[in-house]
Amino acid sequence: MPATMTMKAERIHSFGGPDVLHLEEVELPRPGAHELLVRVHAAGVNPADWKMREGKYGNPPLPSILGRDFSGVIEALGPSVELFRVGEEVFGCASEKSGSYAEYALAPTNQVAEKPQALDHIQAAALPIAALTAWQALFDKANLKPGQRVLIHAAAGGVGLFAVQFAKWKGAYVIGTASADHAALVQALGADEVIDYHATRFEEIVHDIDVVLDPVGGQTQERSWQVLRPDGILVSLVQAPSQQAATARGVRGILMRFDPAGRQELSRIADLVASGRVKPVIAKVLPLSEAAQAHALSQTGHIAGKLVLRVAEEESR
Repeated sequence: MPATMTMKAERIHSFGGPDVLHLEEVELPRPGAHELLVRVHAAGVNPADWKMREGKYGNPPLPSILGRDFSGVIEALGPSVELFRVGEEVFGCASEKSGSYAEYALAPTNQVAEKPQALDHIQAAALPIAALTAWQALFDKANLKPGQRVLIHAAAGGVGLFAVQFAKWKGAYVIGTASADHAALVQALGADEVIDYHATRFEEIVHDIDVVLDPVGGQTQERSWQVLRPDGILVSLVQAPSQQAATARGVRGILMRFDPAGRQELSRIADLVASGRVKPVIAKVLPLSEAAQAHALSQTGHIAGKLVLRVAEEESR
């Protein structure tokens, strides 16, 4: 265990806007039997974080440290941990009871993977939830195969940018929807077609789609049914698809829940990134003390890529 018994962390004591985040001195957590205590070097910011801050997602006990994505160095092991060692560089998802917007975080061993030396901590912290969500949606749920056609909505978002790259790596024909400002980025990462959703209704030009990835919901989801070919599948990340609409068109619709217990998937993703076949897109890096600004930026909905909080000033490689 570290010599110190306290740490700095961004906590909320009530639900509300970004101003409810406060950098405080809090007690250092202790790892349970199958947990790691990690010295956090960087923490990723996800939309789920500010939704939780607003009280719209989950039911965290207050006060609470937000954040799940992290990359850092193992400081201590729980008594039953055998797969990892102190001093090892790792990345993954912090425990729900811990939070990653802090100098130290707890993480169950099944939610953590070794960080390749080719990735720095900022890059690694951008991966866990967004990359795992894209991977699980395309491969675990949709069973995407080479040669299939996939439509990825919000293709410039945190999940979308990984989904575009994973689908292209798999050998699919990739169509993404994005604003004109982000079209070049989405295309550079592998999209065969990019549709400016402000200027064009995608359902008027897209057809014979095998897989739709929907992180948007609402009217976007409703309009997506008509682009699917028979036996196609719509995977939603935000709302349960209408089974009536799916049945009427002879397709499937499922709501996917992210599973943080993805150590093997994280390792495969990290290998793809280390080899250069997949690239994390970092929109902006901010210090831990500016978590509120990171949340405000995320809530604009106009950020391409991932926001990351730098927790430790120096990064090892």
